Amino acid sequence: MNGAEARGSRVHGIVTRSMLVVVVAITAGCDRPTPSLDGEVGLVSLDADVRRRALAASPLPVVPPDPTNRWADDSDAAAFGRRLFFETRLSGDGSVSCATCHRPELRFTDGLTLSEGIGIAGRHAPTLVDAAHHRWFNWDGRSDSMWAHAIRPIENPLEMGGDRTAATRLVLEDLGLREEYESIFGPIELESGSLPNAARPEGGEVEMKAWAELPPATRGGIDAVVANLGKSMAAYQRTLRAGPSRFDEWVADVARGGDGASALDASEIRGMSLFFGRGECWECHSGAFFSDGEFHNIGIPVPAGLPRDSGRYEGARLVRGDPFNAAGAHSDAPDGIQAMLSAGVKHDPETWGAFRTPTLRGVGETAPYMHDGSMPDLESVVRFYSTLEGAVQLDHHQESVLTPLLLDPTEIDDLVAFLETLSGPPPDGQRPPKTDG
Repeated sequence: MNGAEARGSRVHGIVTRSMLVVVVAITAGCDRPTPSLDGEVGLVSLDADVRRRALAASPLPVVPPDPTNRWADDSDAAAFGRRLFFETRLSGDGSVSCATCHRPELRFTDGLTLSEGIGIAGRHAPTLVDAAHHRWFNWDGRSDSMWAHAIRPIENPLEMGGDRTAATRLVLEDLGLREEYESIFGPIELESGSLPNAARPEGGEVEMKAWAELPPATRGGIDAVVANLGKSMAAYQRTLRAGPSRFDEWVADVARGGDGASALDASEIRGMSLFFGRGECWECHSGAFFSDGEFHNIGIPVPAGLPRDSGRYEGARLVRGDPFNAAGAHSDAPDGIQAMLSAGVKHDPETWGAFRTPTLRGVGETAPYMHDGSMPDLESVVRFYSTLEGAVQLDHHQESVLTPLLLDPTEIDDLVAFLETLSGPPPDGQRPPKTDG
């Protein structure tokens, strides 16, 4: 949970003013209190602003379109992408797939502090459930679309350790994959015999030399195939949507004139009051997705001896230089809004150490937390915001002076209880598909 308040480009402190005193109103002789004009809901009286913000945070809208991917909502592309998501042969040694770090049974995370593929990555794997609502992808926003980001792990030496040319050869040489690919995207104008075993524009010296020696048309053909693989995997990932949470049920009941008592208990409602009130968590975790989609530096403690992750500072450079970005040759909307947003991204030192605000939907089931997985449970996260113990101050890189919440033990419990109400049923039927081999 981010506690910094984002308004425009400036982010304010977590809490410096009191907005709400939660009043517990245990009623007698009434199992289901009726909401009163002063905002009483269930067992807790809600400030009018808290009530308004809470009601505006549900339901989660439909997944936004992705004009950069014409196959974003194509069912055949999604089925093919599902097959690719579990395909270990896309990795360098055939041992890992996308599902290695995004396990369906763990809400498409891996439950590890730092993700483990071919090697150990430098960050924690975030959930893919409902991730199509993001504007930027990865903790540092290094990709501006879900499909562009699906390509990156294939060639990351610590993740899948693969190669775009090897991935193209796999599709060309596997009859089942080739037939499925060409039924969606049309014939591949390449022959596997003309391709080296491995070639890529960045990486080892041998691979880079092999890439440089390929004709430009061949390099373009390889990139086109890999872009379509990414678009297929994105089409699949866009289907990973959770069902309504208990918080959503509370909103629906209150919006109908009920008191919400059947969905949330008094502790959870008190936590909601903190979240949308004096805790000001809603400032960054805003809207029905519980994320403003922006990047904030909240001073997460760094273990002694380890370098501080540059976050958005490096991510900005990567997204602008990505040949698969929204303005690139393989985008289906190279002159669209996302292309213009990406072109305007600045490689600014002020973004050093800033990370994308994660969604809080499903947060009770996606431990550990923070970009480095350094906080093992929600109580640890809330306690950090309560005390800011160990927070790193980065002088001019610090975008705000964070003010401790100074929560008492009951308030910590209440806020954790509310956060756990944001998990709806996970996507169904997400097991590896049967393949031809």
